[in-house]
Amino acid sequence: MNDKRTSDDNRASAMDMNLAEIDSDSVMETAQNMDFLLDIPLEITVELGSSKITIGDLLKLSQGSVVELNKLTDEPLDIFVNKKLMAHGEVVVVNEKFGIRLTNIVSPGDRVKGLS
Repeated sequence: MNDKRTSDDNRASAMDMNLAEIDSDSVMETAQNMDFLLDIPLEITVELGSSKITIGDLLKLSQGSVVELNKLTDEPLDIFVNKKLMAHGEVVVVNEKFGIRLTNIVSPGDRVKGLS
């Protein structure tokens, strides 16, 4: 009877070891397979707003002209990654340079809706 229990225990521990090896191996393999994604360049664009004007009005613009945008000052900015809306944010200044603080990440479901 003890032999059977020992045999079952050995099989169970061997199975646990195999599962642990498989899990750690698959995690490492997945991480290595994902590494190539880290070098893919992405274009990030921040949109302050937009405006539609006629060609005549465009030709009248000169240095110092102001073009009114369709967004209010307190509205969040749209952040696009490869021309797809991915987030909203607000302007910040860091070390005398402009930056964007993300305030909302667009959900995957909303991103899919935006494709149509």
